[in-house]
Amino acid sequence: MPREERVVDSTGPVSPVEARPKSPIFSPAAVVASCVGFVLIGALQALYGPAIPAFREEFALTPSAAGLGLSAHFVGGVAGVLLFDRLYGRLGNRQILGASYLLMAVGAAGFALAPNWPTALTAALFAGLGFGGIDYGLNQLFAVGFGHRSTAMLNILNAHFGVGAILGPALIGAVGSEHYPAVFLGFALANLPLLLCLKGVRDRAPQPSGSPAPGGTGALGRSLGSVLAVFVALYVLHVGIEAGVGGWEPTHLETVGYGAGVAATATSVYWLMMTVGRFLVAPIALRFSAQAIITVSCAGMTVCLLLAAVPALAPYAYAGVGLFIAPIFPTGLPWLHRAAPSARRAGALVIAASMVGGVAAGPALGRAIEAAGIRAVPLLLCGISALCLVATLWLIRGTRVR
Repeated sequence: MPREERVVDSTGPVSPVEARPKSPIFSPAAVVASCVGFVLIGALQALYGPAIPAFREEFALTPSAAGLGLSAHFVGGVAGVLLFDRLYGRLGNRQILGASYLLMAVGAAGFALAPNWPTALTAALFAGLGFGGIDYGLNQLFAVGFGHRSTAMLNILNAHFGVGAILGPALIGAVGSEHYPAVFLGFALANLPLLLCLKGVRDRAPQPSGSPAPGGTGALGRSLGSVLAVFVALYVLHVGIEAGVGGWEPTHLETVGYGAGVAATATSVYWLMMTVGRFLVAPIALRFSAQAIITVSCAGMTVCLLLAAVPALAPYAYAGVGLFIAPIFPTGLPWLHRAAPSARRAGALVIAASMVGGVAAGPALGRAIEAAGIRAVPLLLCGISALCLVATLWLIRGTRVR
């Protein structure tokens, strides 16, 4: 009979091999360049929305047609994650990251110079391919490349995504949406110097250690497939909350009596708190396990969403959601690599799932809101957050060593 694959320890102390990689994957300059790369992918994702008025006017588009720009980007992102996962280990890391930066630069330049909307959508798809390759490639390498510091470094890396997501719309607002081609061209050029820093990236990364921690005697007995399925569910659900708050917070706040200006500012604070939260959790991750951090994050997120149903507390509660949700994505990846070291594609699976969750969240939440009303937004999201907490507790039990 075929032997069932088992997950390994993810709760014990870090093994000496994991804690001290033989040689660093990144030079200091390459670490800085990687953070700049995440600023750029954060800015790219955030540039499409503020530029929509100019798209509509230039190409005579309906709102739904204009929204296809971001959809094409996300489709390319998922394809990029899956494509570059196939190449990971076959090609060198420098080749994969270099191709990703070039694809993103070419796609952004093509979007800026496109003579018609179909060409612009094709360019957005190419930019998304590069986006997905960078997102997957750097997250994968940071997850295995810093030993016991990987969780902290992943939070710092992903915090820079938030910096870009804040700066991108601010830049469009400063120059005016009608000048979006110049912004996209500038963004494309900003990718090119990062190619020079790739020589500081080790071409072959170590595989994550699959050995149990000292003192471990075996897994609790959860199959690898079950653990991966729950990890995917956790990522899909929490990214759905992230997108749901970002998309519906302004509408909810206006519905309960706040002005449009206050609602917009509160939503900006929500995104800002996500970025701040990742920087804040980096030193915490050196002292506490990923499981503990994610459990506290899911619990805090659930409480804050419940408080957001109280109109007087709603703007502050949404800021709290941003703070608590911030560590989940980057902190879960090292845990996943330790829990399922034999599943080489586990990281690609959850990153791609998170992108799909962001795309699916809008329509799914929209239907629920049609049935329950705008005032129910925080309670609907609170229910999803509670499911995230349940998934986290299941994973803790399912990956524990006896």
